[in-house]
Amino acid sequence: MRAAVLHEPMPVERGPLVLEERPIPEPPKGHVLLRVRACGVCRTDLHIVEGELPPHRSPLVPGHQIVGEVLRCGEGASLREGSRVGVSWLGGTDGTCPFCTAGEENLCDAPIFTGYDVDGGYAEYAVVRADFVHELPAALDDRHAAPLLCAGIIGFRALRVAGVRPGERVGLYGFGASAHLALPVLRAWGCKIFVSTRGERHRAFAQRMGATWVGGPLERPRVALDRAVTFAPAGDVVVAALGALRKGGVVAINAIHLDRMPEFDYDSLLWGERQIRSVANMTRQDARDFLALAAEIELSAETTVFPLERANEALAAVKSDALDGAAVLTIDDDAGRAG
Repeated sequence: MRAAVLHEPMPVERGPLVLEERPIPEPPKGHVLLRVRACGVCRTDLHIVEGELPPHRSPLVPGHQIVGEVLRCGEGASLREGSRVGVSWLGGTDGTCPFCTAGEENLCDAPIFTGYDVDGGYAEYAVVRADFVHELPAALDDRHAAPLLCAGIIGFRALRVAGVRPGERVGLYGFGASAHLALPVLRAWGCKIFVSTRGERHRAFAQRMGATWVGGPLERPRVALDRAVTFAPAGDVVVAALGALRKGGVVAINAIHLDRMPEFDYDSLLWGERQIRSVANMTRQDARDFLALAAEIELSAETTVFPLERANEALAAVKSDALDGAAVLTIDDDAGRAG
């Protein structure tokens, strides 16, 4: 099989991923072998490839928004061969730690992350745990389903962590792959949506998608927000979101890596029972709930497609915010023609 492999973290401009031929792996007990049809390109992949997240495995095949077809099942795996499934960032948990037994598997003490602890979907085939795959809405083709599997699920969890209620005023700070999938959910909930983001093209994209108000990355909306979610991995954006909140409001930080938090004034920005919460991974229940909602509201990601051999180019486009929506690698010929 062909796979885009990372041997040493480095800036994407230097082409860190190398296209290689590898043996097709066999699924061990409790796992399945997938023929990868498409794989979304996530900003977390960028953090891994460039070394902002410490290496967990070398060499590594990145990618954790996998749409694939079940080819073979290992012992104890009962998925139907030929079925189309999705795989996300959380690729396994121990199931026994206090967090798992409390229903908080996203906080597991010994998690396995797809495309980080184990090889992911930047390849023609992938082996994954059978109990961490997700049924996909039949109405979504491969390229549009792929970004839902992390960007969509984690954005949905961020709305939950922020405590969003129907009809509220919600700020989205940054408008990339995850935020553009959160916006239709908020519209379905009857919320007013305030988008602060850099780049005129991203602001125009948010307006086309129906945002109530659009401004620059640190610009404050005209009204106080009930909730806000920050998608940009920048501390000053978190402070800007805090400054836009009403008393009792919540900012949820949707970033696995965040640069330095600047100093801010407690009295004016945090006092009044305002809260800052981090969003850590996702649960399988989040995935089930979000994918069901996505099918119900006919949610479709805005995508730009790259073939597997252009994985470095796709990562560079994510890094430079050169895309509206999400980047997707298509591996299977039929997936490349879909949609």
